Parts: sequence; structure tokens; C-alpha cells
Amino acid sequence: MFYTPIRAALVSYGISSRTFHAPFLTTLPGFSFDAVLERNGSRAEESFPSIVTHRTMESLLNDDRIELVVITSPNDTHFPYAKAALEAGKHVVVEKPFTIRSSEALELCALSRSKGLVCSVYQNRRYVSDFRTMQDILEKGLLGKLHTYSAHYDRYRPDPRTYGLWREHEVPGAGVFYDLGPHLIDQALVLFGKPRAILADIRAQKSYVNVDDCFDVWLDYDFLRVSLHASMLVREMGPRYQLHGTLGSFIKSGEDPQEDLLKSGVMPVGADWGQEDPSIFGLIHTAIDGRVIREAYPSLPGDYGDFYRNLYRTIREGAPLSETPEHGHDVIKMIELALQSSDSRSWIPVEGLLSY
Repeated sequence: MFYTPIRAALVSYGISSRTFHAPFLTTLPGFSFDAVLERNGSRAEESFPSIVTHRTMESLLNDDRIELVVITSPNDTHFPYAKAALEAGKHVVVEKPFTIRSSEALELCALSRSKGLVCSVYQNRRYVSDFRTMQDILEKGLLGKLHTYSAHYDRYRPDPRTYGLWREHEVPGAGVFYDLGPHLIDQALVLFGKPRAILADIRAQKSYVNVDDCFDVWLDYDFLRVSLHASMLVREMGPRYQLHGTLGSFIKSGEDPQEDLLKSGVMPVGADWGQEDPSIFGLIHTAIDGRVIREAYPSLPGDYGDFYRNLYRTIREGAPLSETPEHGHDVIKMIELALQSSDSRSWIPVEGLLSY
């Protein structure tokens, strides 16, 4: 297949850019990593000597070669940087969370439409093995009618961060809920659509932090009840996902291998990329054609690169965009409703979503 590479620039070169974006911009044939915004230092050039390092956003946006701007800078810069890039005629990818406020997300939705430009939110947790496997199980109806869905995103980080320190300070968009909440909320919306109501408990557990580091969110879908949880003080991990239906259950532990591989410097190539080790395949216990089974259910492989493959087809061929700015808006709207619920300690009706 012939590709006309999309020339891309990264805004900042921290862990997110190095782990989730640069490896795909440099290995997928549809993209060319040509520039970066680094206020200080030239870390990107050390790994990619041919790129151009810009010191200001204005300089980067004046680079006529660049078609796509990928924004991985701190959360409170997402909206102004994305707006500036769209106004400069660039396609945009924004790391989650898309924006801090739903009003900002609405503005980006309207601006990208008026400019005829692609604006996408990087929801890479749609492209992991466990999520794809759950989609497969639900689409096949292997558990019957689902009544309980539980998702955990726990870690054990009792000490202050050594990187991304802004996340533990009282600045807009800081805290674990804005960090991990978008993953779990987006997955629930993709699987089940718009809930009737939301209830949340968002709090700080570690004594030295001034922002949230733990949350529980419950979504009401009538017969189905969804529970989303994250904490930074869980040393012994339990199941990441539990699905229970009228016919059976699926229990999944372990972690999709892609992030750890990318952090260790492994490039996302090869036929076995994103395949889980069989030791962490999920357990399915259900009835199929009247026969009860209880066995490991092989995980489908994950591939973050599918995000960029769809993005290429959208920009070059006009294909439908998988992660739209409206999806980004809906996640932020759900975050706002959850914060309102946590403050009021009450169920809040879910209204104002754009995609559901």
C-alpha cells in the first residue's frame, strides 16, 4: 500500500510522548515524526536527530511542514494548545483528558468542524487486550444479560511522584480522577452508552497530597450497575475487571503488556505485538449451549497503533474517526457530573452528552 506520510509534531517530550506516541509516529508508514516542542533541553533530538526542536508553540505552529500536532503537555494546556493548532490549520490529537472543562471541549468540537480539520482524543485504553476481549465476550453474548461490571485501576504509589509533579498540586486538571478517570469512563461509555445517573466518591488518601488520589464511581443503567474504582494505595492487586451476567462471569487480572514494553524501549513491531502471556488470560465461567464451562479465555491482542491507523485513514481518505472530539467532551462532562455528585453526596442524572 502506498502512503503519503503525515508530518507530525509532539508538544512536549515527557513520558506520554516517549511511550505512547513517538514509537508509533516513527514505525507506522503513514506518519513522519518531524518536530517537537521542548521549552528546555533537546531530549527528543537525542533519539531522533533529524527532527526540529521548537522552543515556543508559536514557532512550532509556524512550521509549514507540520500537518498534525499531538498534544501531551500538562492538562491545563490541552485546550489553549489545541485551539491554537486548529486555528493554525493543523490536525490535532490531544492526550486524555481532552480538556479540563466541557465548555472548552464544546469549543474544540465546533472549531474543528468549522475548519474541516480532524481533532481527536487519545483514548488508548480502547486498544488494550483486556478491553478488546471483554468487547468480544459481550458481543457474543457469552455471559447472558449483564447485570454487574466492575473495573479497577489500582497502583501502589505511597511516595511523592518523581515526575509529573504538577499532578499532585492544586492546579486545574490535577489528581488521579482526571488522570485515570478518563480511561475507565470512556471504556464504560463505549461498552454501554449513556447511563441514567452517576454517583461518585472522590477523595485523597495519602496524607501529603492536596488533590484526589482515590475514587469510586457508580453508573446506573437500570438492570446493569457499573462500578469504576482507582486507588494509589493498593499493594495487592485484585481483578482488574469483573463481569457478571445471567449466564455466567468473566474475571480478568493482569495488565496489557504494551505500556511496559514501550517504557523498556521495545518498539511496537512484529506479529506478536500486544499479545498477553497466557498466564494472565481471564477466567470465564458460564453456560454455552447448555454446557457449563470454567476455563481460561484467550485474550485478543492489543495494539495502540490502531489509533493512528484510523487517524491516517481519516485524514488521508476521509474514513470515520474512531475517537471524536464529541467523545472527549462526553468524558469530561461525566467527570464534571461525578465531581458534582461527590460534593453533594448524591446521585446526579446524566444529561448533556453529545454522542449517546
